[in-house]
Amino acid sequence: MDVGIIGGTGPAGRGLGLRLAAAGMSVGIGSRDPARAASVVGEIAAAWSERIEGVLAGVGNIEAAGAELVVLATPWEGATRTVSEVADRLEGKVLVSMASVLVREGQEMLALVHPRGSVAAALQAAFPRTKVAGAFHHLPAREMADLDSGLTADVLVCADDPEATAETMSLVERIEGLRPLDAGSLGQAAAIEAFTAVCVTLNVRYRARSTLKLAGI
Repeated sequence: MDVGIIGGTGPAGRGLGLRLAAAGMSVGIGSRDPARAASVVGEIAAAWSERIEGVLAGVGNIEAAGAELVVLATPWEGATRTVSEVADRLEGKVLVSMASVLVREGQEMLALVHPRGSVAAALQAAFPRTKVAGAFHHLPAREMADLDSGLTADVLVCADDPEATAETMSLVERIEGLRPLDAGSLGQAAAIEAFTAVCVTLNVRYRARSTLKLAGI
């Protein structure tokens, strides 16, 4: 499987792209500006070339959307607009949304209520021919971008389409240290996305890079 990361030049997209490439996958980190994407990939390769077992390339968002499985790593404000630009290339595919609706207030991160309940649900409503899943919300970007960080975490996956759930969980399993958990339908996405604010606030308060681990499962 090859993976495209739309809007992947930010911290979250970089970290995920590196982890997937280190797992031996073919990954295209996308951007509206392909030159920007190529520059970011060059920075990643300069630091981790000996640990990248797959292929990592900097591409335009249109090319990233042509991959077998696509991840959306843009900020939530531009999620629907960005997907609309490549919607024809996403029909019938799984699109994994990492976005959460968050704002910073002082030393805390707060979750806002999306009109559709969640970013993932909004994308599914706007693009019904695409199989949308939500995942990767609670992973600290800096830890993802450091292959020596010893990262271990549970990743909550939600989707309305069974294929979207299965393919996303399979993707998570490819990354060392991560365990996928089926959290149910996109009806759960609002709570999952909102909890990102709690994770970020705790990490700021304790100057930590904590991850989500659920006991008893």
